[in-house]
Amino acid sequence: MHASATLSPAHLPAIEPVSIPVRELLPWAVFGSILLLLAIYFVGVEEGAAAIFNTMYVHEFVHDGRHLLGFPCH
Repeated sequence: MHASATLSPAHLPAIEPVSIPVRELLPWAVFGSILLLLAIYFVGVEEGAAAIFNTMYVHEFVHDGRHLLGFPCH
């Protein structure tokens, strides 16, 4: 490659940010919020009287995550 054929930073096209309309972003924000709330429920609440599942499988599966996030469980 010749030295004259290389591109210098002055010859590169400018990169401009693309705006995302709120109506396109909102469904993803709602979906992400629902997933976050489900994760917080299963890690932080799924045990005892408020449990959806009567077994301890969910509790044992997320047990270390509970302690890592600061939720007490025993």
